[in-house]
Amino acid sequence: MSGIYLVLGIRSLVFSSVVSVGQKSSSVPPPLSLLIRVNTLQIWRRLKDIRQQSRLLTLVIALFMTGYCALSFWLFLRGLHFVATKFPGFGTLLLERLLYLLFAFLFVLLILSNLVISYSNFFRNRETTALMTWPVSAETIFRWKLIESSLLASWAFLFLIAPFLAAYGMTHNVAWHFYPFTILLVGIFIMLPSIMGGCLSIVAARYMDRRSFQIGALIFVFIVIGIIAWSLRPEKSVPGNTDTRVIELLDKMLTRTKLAEKVWLPSYWLSHSVLQWMEGAVAGAVFFAAVLLSNVLFFGSLVFNFAGPMYYSAASAVQSRSSVFRRWRWFQIWQRKQELAEGLPGRLERIVAHLPHLPNDIRALIVKDARMFWRDTTQWGQSLMLFGLLGVYIINLRQFSQQLTNPFWINLVAFLNLGACSLNLATITTRFVYPQFSLEGKRLWIVGMAPLGLVRVVKAKYAMACAASLSVTFGLIWLSCHMLDMDLNRTIFFTGAIAVMTFTLNGLAVGLGVLYPNLKEDNPGKIVSGFGGTFCLVLSFLYILTSVALLALGAPWARSPTVEGVIQSVMCLSGFGVLSFSLGWIPLQFGLDRVKNFEL
Repeated sequence: MSGIYLVLGIRSLVFSSVVSVGQKSSSVPPPLSLLIRVNTLQIWRRLKDIRQQSRLLTLVIALFMTGYCALSFWLFLRGLHFVATKFPGFGTLLLERLLYLLFAFLFVLLILSNLVISYSNFFRNRETTALMTWPVSAETIFRWKLIESSLLASWAFLFLIAPFLAAYGMTHNVAWHFYPFTILLVGIFIMLPSIMGGCLSIVAARYMDRRSFQIGALIFVFIVIGIIAWSLRPEKSVPGNTDTRVIELLDKMLTRTKLAEKVWLPSYWLSHSVLQWMEGAVAGAVFFAAVLLSNVLFFGSLVFNFAGPMYYSAASAVQSRSSVFRRWRWFQIWQRKQELAEGLPGRLERIVAHLPHLPNDIRALIVKDARMFWRDTTQWGQSLMLFGLLGVYIINLRQFSQQLTNPFWINLVAFLNLGACSLNLATITTRFVYPQFSLEGKRLWIVGMAPLGLVRVVKAKYAMACAASLSVTFGLIWLSCHMLDMDLNRTIFFTGAIAVMTFTLNGLAVGLGVLYPNLKEDNPGKIVSGFGGTFCLVLSFLYILTSVALLALGAPWARSPTVEGVIQSVMCLSGFGVLSFSLGWIPLQFGLDRVKNFEL
């Protein structure tokens, strides 16, 4: 097998060299160099402007990032040390398999992230639309947008993986050169999912309106869901002592994770190279690093040099078609009915009209926001991907209800589940609720001059966000509690807690969205990536961390029915209520006060 990879690497390098010779003498065209230089300068100026606007908030974000790195490094270090010391016979094998699994899952997630971001950058971006009208070739536009999408999709991956790799190296007492070698490997590794995600976005954009493509994609999704559900199906443990059950569990885990050790996976090349370098086998580490590099050069050369015409064709198809369902007969019939019923209320208007006790202007605002959300492919596409990951999480929860019998671990898993649900809620509010005010953009003056007024607009957006979030969080927490076999009292406790956190996080997102708007940008991803979105994410994370800790300390069943236990529970639950009210109400009121005197 190693000989096959060696031949593949040599062939890829040779082919890349031949392709490069046939291109222009300059490896970086002047337009591409100009785009990179201008955008780098803009980013640097924005960072300087943010620092000058509010040094306090910049310091808070810097401290949060530093604290996250330190805390995650400490947690990874303790966890890896626990595995290495508590399982003398299996510790090394478990850590190696953990590394393979980590990079395998991150490889898949990076492909999905690059697919969504590349589609938005290639076909739903004002800069791309403007560049198409300039004397810039489609190849140059594609190359620049691929580089930009790769950076946007991969920076969080690097931020998350750095503490783990540092803790992994310290656990094994590696030499200093392990860290720069690993950083180099990870930098090469993230290019492959970027290339694959960019190519998949072009293919999806070009053939999305074809029935065969839609049916094939739907069948593929169902097959993947079925495979995941089958592989994560719960199994009853064999009765016996603790040692027997631990050995059985480890054997099942190692058997089910063999897929991550397939030699044709790029994640395997990265993981194996890291392990070989850590063990001192430099030749093996360099070989697999060369395999990874050769594939990046091979596919990168193909994409950079030959994907321009296909990208232009895909962009033309996206801009010219009215709908991706136009080839279906049911859509044609529906479209004819819409044309015949022109001027009459649509289906969405009829649905919203049944909502009781709502003025007509609020109904119109709900219809507008719902249609804006549906017309933005990237937003509901990311929603589907997020809910798909949540589905996998819910399916896997059945494992805990059948394996855990100790009350301590059951309570720990229950509050970790609350943290997971609340983190999902924070993701939704930061990603979709925070940019709602900024998405009004240059059309904000129309809403501001309408009888509705900006104050009622903000209040209506807050109410809509809370209603939509509650419909998701209630179902999520109730289903997860059912999967964990909790009684009714605990289910009501966690449901009430997630309801309070829903109102708080939505108030925080709406308030900060008004206080730190970005009316010049129509891309929600870039709006969230700004200073206000980052600050909202930081506060949401700190609020969730503190709230889960207070709820865990104040849970009625976690304390003895003594006077001290009751006082501690009351104090913790009161602290949670005060914190939630303050963090949700204060930013929302500041936002409402600002829109009263908002100058357009």
